Amino acid sequence: MDYVEAQENYGIEEENEVDAVNLDEDDENIDETPTVGNANAVVKAFKEACQSTSASTILIPKGTFQMNQVKLEGPCKGPIELQIQATLKAPSDPNSIKGCEWLTVNKLDGFTMSGGGTLDGQGKVAWECKKSKKCTKLPNNLSFNSLTNSIIKDITTLDSKSFHVNVNQCKNLTFLHFNVKAPDDSPNTDGIHISRSSAVNVTESTFSTGDDCISIGDETEQLHITKVTCGPGHGISVGSLGGNPGEKPVVGVFVKNCTFISTDNGVRIKTWPASHPGVVSDVHFEDIIVQNVSNPILIDQVYCPSGKCNKNLPSQVKISKVTIQNIKGTSRTQNAVSLLCSKGAPCEGVEVGDIDITYSGKEGPAKSSCENINPRLKGKQIPAVCSTVADEY
Repeated sequence: MDYVEAQENYGIEEENEVDAVNLDEDDENIDETPTVGNANAVVKAFKEACQSTSASTILIPKGTFQMNQVKLEGPCKGPIELQIQATLKAPSDPNSIKGCEWLTVNKLDGFTMSGGGTLDGQGKVAWECKKSKKCTKLPNNLSFNSLTNSIIKDITTLDSKSFHVNVNQCKNLTFLHFNVKAPDDSPNTDGIHISRSSAVNVTESTFSTGDDCISIGDETEQLHITKVTCGPGHGISVGSLGGNPGEKPVVGVFVKNCTFISTDNGVRIKTWPASHPGVVSDVHFEDIIVQNVSNPILIDQVYCPSGKCNKNLPSQVKISKVTIQNIKGTSRTQNAVSLLCSKGAPCEGVEVGDIDITYSGKEGPAKSSCENINPRLKGKQIPAVCSTVADEY
């Protein structure tokens, strides 16, 4: 195949330069042979667009293309839209990608990714490698670092080797009509992991994956998640937190009008026992539907999936100002509501109202479990929430 070139076409919009990237398509080798030329073509088109002071669009047209690792880094002189109409396939061999990401976008203002295309991480080989403990760190499909005033819309990420998306140090970033797809047994395939970022919005999007649909790390502020459907997966989780020294507070998380279908958890806050200090505050889970969810409402301050933690020492992450309001549906387990706070830093300012979650198993009706918390209760609660420790008002 000839080396790939980016062709410039002008005149589609007076202020917009459009670079159409011509990629090599080789159906016989598409799943096996990394195409370095395709990655270079995308980088070349980006560098040219980056020098334009007017808005630019980089178009990857429809088709199925193998693409090696790509890093797009600003700052740039004007806004850039990367319009992916194609299905792009990562190398299936995890060792073919150096570092932590397949497609990385850094240090841009006014960036848009759109086009209705698919980023296929081809993760099956990597998952088997991880399960056999032959691989440790696997690459994410997408990484967005230091983006401001940007939007990711009408994009699907498929079968990532690890996280589908990692968001770090971004401000005013929106995901709209964003789709995540991976099998429910794919390890560590969080849909979007967000940390050290503010004013991130995820809306009208769907997540089906093997880990958290959305996971929220430290120094996240003013995160809004609305009209999201999650399942299968591990739910929407604040944390896990407290595992590292110096973690900064998580403040302002709003999860509203979301639906969870056959997930391991619904809405969750999780911190490690024997943890470093931390803060979670101003968190709101409201207007949620759960369908056949194992742990619909969960605060877990003894989170220890490996079983190798010192649970005799409490978490030092302080959770406060949490609203759990209008959550309805069905639980897959009897414990529909679990609020297990730390004896070293009991939860404060937690309000629970209008819960209606049923369980139809042989053990009996749904119930709640509570530790180190005295929530304020409003409206009706099915099951009764913390009835032995809480006073209604």
